[in-house]
Amino acid sequence: MHNGVQLEKMWKGGPMGLAMSTPVDEMDGPYKKRWAALVVLCLSLLIIVMANTSLTVAAPDMVKDLGLGSSDLQWVIDAYTVPYAALMLILGAVGDKYSRRGALVLGLFVFGAASVAGSLVDSSAGVITARAVMGVGAAMIMPATLSLLAATFPREERAKAITIWTATAGLAIAVGPLVAGALLEDHGWSSTFLINVPIAVLGIIGALLLVPPSKAGRTGDDAKIDYIGGLLSVLWVGSLIYMIIEGPHFGWGTGPIVAAVLAGAGLIAFVLWELRHPRPVLDVRRFAQRAFAGSTLAVALFFLAVFGAFYYLTQYLQFVLGYSPLDTGIRMLPLAGTVFVGGALTALLTPKVGMKATVALGMTVGTVAIALLTRVDANSTYDDFLLPLMILGLAIGLSLSPCTNAIMGSFPEDQLGVGGAVNSTSIEMGGSLGIAILGTVLANSYSDNLSDAARKVAAGGGPKLPADALSTAQDSVGAGLAVAKEVGKQVAAGAAPKVGQEKAAAMGAQQAQTVVEAVHKAFADAVAHTSVIGAVVLGAGTVLVAFLLPRRPKPEAAEAPAEAGGEPEAAKKSGERV
Repeated sequence: MHNGVQLEKMWKGGPMGLAMSTPVDEMDGPYKKRWAALVVLCLSLLIIVMANTSLTVAAPDMVKDLGLGSSDLQWVIDAYTVPYAALMLILGAVGDKYSRRGALVLGLFVFGAASVAGSLVDSSAGVITARAVMGVGAAMIMPATLSLLAATFPREERAKAITIWTATAGLAIAVGPLVAGALLEDHGWSSTFLINVPIAVLGIIGALLLVPPSKAGRTGDDAKIDYIGGLLSVLWVGSLIYMIIEGPHFGWGTGPIVAAVLAGAGLIAFVLWELRHPRPVLDVRRFAQRAFAGSTLAVALFFLAVFGAFYYLTQYLQFVLGYSPLDTGIRMLPLAGTVFVGGALTALLTPKVGMKATVALGMTVGTVAIALLTRVDANSTYDDFLLPLMILGLAIGLSLSPCTNAIMGSFPEDQLGVGGAVNSTSIEMGGSLGIAILGTVLANSYSDNLSDAARKVAAGGGPKLPADALSTAQDSVGAGLAVAKEVGKQVAAGAAPKVGQEKAAAMGAQQAQTVVEAVHKAFADAVAHTSVIGAVVLGAGTVLVAFLLPRRPKPEAAEAPAEAGGEPEAAKKSGERV
């Protein structure tokens, strides 16, 4: 980080004179260009969220071009997630000490450079490595955006700024597939990596010109970083994410079991160390505060449901309804629009009814959205998904801003980077769990459904799939459709000598369509079944979060005006505990 300190000194008063030199905590009043700075922070957030959502639509092209197996493809996606989740806490603390803006700029540079590298490589190992380095850059960027936001905006405006920040994350979820789909119409998968480069460059320039310097005000021993605690957090979070990814997808062999042991031992060691350390990287006693614990759990549970739902929704739109990547992206846009509506509603509701009511309402609405997906069947069209998508977007806007504001408000000004890291790590852990748990339920349900459907097709006089073909088709809905196409070719080739090419082709097409219909029905039923699990998990989580979050104190009991997150200063000081 010595280089980061030197860079920050150069930015403050170096020969280029690009950035403003007055740290935000030394200004007489609120920073005048704070809303322009927020645009830069949201732009930085945009690309690190889009990095995953855009890749989902590029995956089929990557499989064809690079010859990726299922394990390779899984790690192309997840190589980004492991370092991203594992490093955020320690890098957030480093940013607090040395320079939050420096962490943002360095993270954008690393992210942009790795994106260029990812677009140039021609092997699975190269893409996985590039994605892992992008994850390191994202681990610098994400906590820096939130800590800079909280440091730049006065408390009375912070909730509004966080609402815009949260809405940007929702927008990125929908825009990623749209932009990637548009590029894939005329370009290869590498173009989805290059999306990030101009945005990263704009982010760096904008940060130097518009974002004020900021770092913790601690000196001496108080400024020392708990590196051992940070390394323990890397160990247990990284091992946990690896276990979540590897175990459900590829079996509980030696790797996932070792990771599970490391995650458990690392977590215990981390908690014990942090309890004894005079300046912990994360004071785990905060989890005894109901607002903090409830908000952190709400974020994780919400993204468990949202990421899991997105995992199978995008597949249904592409494989069952047959939409192109671009069409899929377009059809996800209603969600982005209702995220902004939900954000506007939470800004009105939270000051009046408190964060507990707003968050519980948002999670309940999200549960309803997932529950509506239990009605999906093989005859469902996009119209059947439109209402759940819009309701889900509304729920994101309602729930996440108050939670993020409460999490950030639980940390002192000199630990805002750590606060941002806790919020973002909760998002990543929840999302990883959602894809792992709901993805596993989806895969198992689809496999069982397809096996039953194959038996019924054969019993009704349709094609009998060989064991190896059925096994391949059960791997995924995409593989099932590929097997259907191959079955059609084989039937046509076998019948051609007997009935002629034209009639044989028609017979092959009919048999292929029979298998396609079986695959579609198996996957649709799997989506409905998985949505039941998702709705139950989020519904149960809603009850738990509602229990944990503290009640809104009576106005006369407050010693200071309530913050927009719904937690008066008096309530926070009283440390409402579980």
